[in-house]
Amino acid sequence: MPTNVLLTSAGRRNYLVEYFRTALGGRGEVYAADATAEAPALQESDRAFVVPPVFDERYIDCLIELCRTHGVRLLISLNDLELPILAAQRERFGAIGTIPVVSSPDVIDACLDKLSTLDVLRRSGLEGPKSYVSLEGARDALGRREVTFPLVVKPRWGTASIAIEYPEDDEELELAYRSVQRRLPKTILANVSGANPAGAVLVQERLQGQECGLDVINDLNGRYVTTFARVKLAMRAGETDRAVTVKSGELERLGRALGTQLGHVGNLDCDVFLRDGRGYVLEINPRFGGGYPFSHSAGANLPAALLAWADGEMPDSSWLQIEPDVAAAKCDRLVIVAKHRKSGSLLQAVPGPGGNEGARVCRLLQPVVRP
Repeated sequence: MPTNVLLTSAGRRNYLVEYFRTALGGRGEVYAADATAEAPALQESDRAFVVPPVFDERYIDCLIELCRTHGVRLLISLNDLELPILAAQRERFGAIGTIPVVSSPDVIDACLDKLSTLDVLRRSGLEGPKSYVSLEGARDALGRREVTFPLVVKPRWGTASIAIEYPEDDEELELAYRSVQRRLPKTILANVSGANPAGAVLVQERLQGQECGLDVINDLNGRYVTTFARVKLAMRAGETDRAVTVKSGELERLGRALGTQLGHVGNLDCDVFLRDGRGYVLEINPRFGGGYPFSHSAGANLPAALLAWADGEMPDSSWLQIEPDVAAAKCDRLVIVAKHRKSGSLLQAVPGPGGNEGARVCRLLQPVVRP
């Protein structure tokens, strides 16, 4: 029986399509799903699926239908906002033989909520930025010299560097705080921020030091395995653009503490600042992050390890190691998105009887021939 992999919210992660395809070695196919047919990763997957947006009530039913129909063994989510939705439905996927590489709801919530992340860090014996959930609290801390400008104003439940400001004085601080409050309801963060709008904006200390990234790797049972570390050399649009892999006792200590404390599943993408030999954690995201390709280029092969764990096998130890001092840089390329590849199919939710949009009905469309 083939081992098929589904990447959800696939977006621009074409490299993951290729990483998993290579790891499969012909044992199965790599599928990609997204809410838009123009997502670049859909163009290079073995089969492409268009599904409802992640907050649509039909979303999970469509994924279940897709996984059941196409024998999906591993489901990999690439979207922070999708993770809580999938985490709540892990048993439904397991019942049809699909393993969602998604952590428990408690772990997902602790990572998505930046205040809860600070609690995780404290329990792990680690440090993060000083944080305040109100403008008044931040100003009080400034008055006590607990923090100093510049500061960071950001969504408490945030992703992809959306609505982040860097005020350098009190006037800018107030403008930034009010601006983020007003912008949040107009962004994709509206759903996750809506439950607590009064506490949805954070003011944080702006960490200083050498910016680093970690891939903290746990197995499918949440047991710590290893940490891949890199020093960031350049950023673009909130994502690592250039980096060099490193061996660092402090970063590996930090990764082990986080992986052991959290018990997450698969990859934990971490942003860390090194200052005076000590690491300070800015954010943690329990999924493949934009920094993983730097680890892969240096010898890691997490896709192959995940497939081995899914089959109850021990991964090759070389897949869980990286070579230090490997510098790499990302580059852009074009992908034709006008038509889908010949072997692809599109999955689309359609109204049920009587126009019931919430009905658990999905329809497979005929593939569109791609030149």
